Amino acid sequence: MIRAVVMAGGSGSRLWPMSRVGYPKQFLALGESGDTMLQATMKRVKALGISSTVTICNEDHRFFVADQLNEIGMLDSIILEPEGKNTAPAIALAAIQAADDPLLLVLAADHIIEDLKAFENAVRSATALAEAGNLVTFGIVPKDPNTGYGYIKRGRKKSVGFNVSSFREKPSLDVAQEYCASNEYYWNSGMFLFKASRYLEELEKFCPDIYKACQESVEMAEADMDFLRVNKVAFSGCPSVSVDYAVMEKTSDAVMVPMDAGWSDIGSWTSLWDVSKKDGNGNAGDADTITHNTNDCYIRSDNKLVAAVGLKNVIIVDTKDALLVAHKDSVQDIKIIAQQLKANARTELEFHREVYRPWGKYDSIDSGDRYQVKRITVKPGAKLSVQMHHHRAEHWIVVSGAARVKNGDKTFLLSENESTYIPIGVVHSLENPGKKDLELIEVQSGGYLGEDDIVRFKDKYGRVE
Repeated sequence: MIRAVVMAGGSGSRLWPMSRVGYPKQFLALGESGDTMLQATMKRVKALGISSTVTICNEDHRFFVADQLNEIGMLDSIILEPEGKNTAPAIALAAIQAADDPLLLVLAADHIIEDLKAFENAVRSATALAEAGNLVTFGIVPKDPNTGYGYIKRGRKKSVGFNVSSFREKPSLDVAQEYCASNEYYWNSGMFLFKASRYLEELEKFCPDIYKACQESVEMAEADMDFLRVNKVAFSGCPSVSVDYAVMEKTSDAVMVPMDAGWSDIGSWTSLWDVSKKDGNGNAGDADTITHNTNDCYIRSDNKLVAAVGLKNVIIVDTKDALLVAHKDSVQDIKIIAQQLKANARTELEFHREVYRPWGKYDSIDSGDRYQVKRITVKPGAKLSVQMHHHRAEHWIVVSGAARVKNGDKTFLLSENESTYIPIGVVHSLENPGKKDLELIEVQSGGYLGEDDIVRFKDKYGRVE
């Protein structure tokens, strides 16, 4: 039996402004299929005939994971990490939870794989090695001397794959060129296949503190809706270490199986351009564009026409609240922009203008002194928390759909073009009782309009402290 372990943490700051802390790249539809990267990963798992999955994510992203997996009919186990501790503890949580000792196929939620048949063949060929007690990693046949990836040097040939000779950090260009010329090195994909028990044996041997903290945190875990919450106190003492450092570089049973499947971890806008469909001038992206004398560019826009003239090797990414323009040779420096946004406490680092919630989403379409206007979308059957505000009043106008409203001591239905006013300090809630999305305009007014001015009394999503 194989169980897929899909790691869906991370912030993907190098794909800013599309990928943000509050809604990172694994939840975005960046490939050609229209699926999000998480959904595409899960569909690859399904194509292998694997029905048992566990997804590991954090508290803030839990409903994104559940909703996206539910959309494709693959909602299974979801483990919530109280805080990110890198890949070794994350895999340990899944291995400890898997009481029947399956093979664990460890995948990242934010990779693109173009050749699904080659991916499936590599996984199937590695199965016997993993069943025999080896810890298998998949080495990507390199297309070029990429300095953004770690490398694996192959050792002695086995019936399938090779013993791992060594792992190498991200190299300089000169060293990467030497690696590729030797034909002995492969990109480190971060994908693995091994028995749950074998991983835990090696983890306990080499990193007993990680093993102990994860064991205790799972023993004291609590189920909550579709999620398993590991114990926060026990997990807080766990060191933050990658699986490569913790186990794979130390074990004598590491084996590498080559994979040539059009793999990319989409670590930059340039790598996304590499795997995207291009026009006759080498331009790619997702936007309404008019171009002239423009070549080898990536152009993406949420909602407006982009005209590009006389450009070459340029990245243009436009969202509702931020615009990125960068040369393809400098896309790795986008992380410096992210650092500056963090230093200046800019909300554009963490959230989009359109913010997703368990019940739906809202888009802040206008704001000014003492007022803010939002367009709110509530999913069928979803309900906002029963709440009140100390500093703002709200006016709701239904655009489409039906709303069940609690306003003080009254509960009533609102239809299209109907509205209600909620004074400061009045307890209220909003629910969509219909079968299609509820769309409404919310006008807030008051002296303070921050999202932290919410006192929740009851919430179906467990957000009441």
